[in-house]
Amino acid sequence: MKKLLLFILFVSIAMGTNAQNTIKFLGIPVDGTKREMISKLEAKGYEYNSYDDYFTGEFNGQDVMISIQTVNNRVWRVCVINESNTNETNIKIQFNTLFDQFSNNGKYICVQGNKLSDNDDISYEMSVHNKRYDAYFMLKDTSINGWVWYMIGEQYGEYTIAIFYENCDNAANGDDL
Repeated sequence: MKKLLLFILFVSIAMGTNAQNTIKFLGIPVDGTKREMISKLEAKGYEYNSYDDYFTGEFNGQDVMISIQTVNNRVWRVCVINESNTNETNIKIQFNTLFDQFSNNGKYICVQGNKLSDNDDISYEMSVHNKRYDAYFMLKDTSINGWVWYMIGEQYGEYTIAIFYENCDNAANGDDL
């Protein structure tokens, strides 16, 4: 009986330590089941649309849609997409603002990407050369196997930004193949 209790204690400690070493979105570990993540986001005031399987609310000053993505019923990614599309000038401002916010946040370090310049012709580059505009940030805490990245999306000549919080420990690794 003692051994069983010790085993349960060690497993509980290990699980608690793992949750602390997981990338977080709004302070919520990007981990666990989808149902658990839904409950935690609802507790933060986000409204869940079960028919279309996404949340709505405000994030970083923008009205957004939030999608939870899983692998083997474990949350591996939270995707945040601006609800409103905008023009090329405004999307450059949004992209650069996010770049500055992540770069100036002591938790992250940029591993790929740069700010956009006034000379960047997003419309031309995306439509003609299929260029992707994105930036990737790793956590400075190297015990956390995750990252945050964001990209510009285009639809009918208007643009939006999608931000991804990814727990690399829960990503697909080919086990299902």
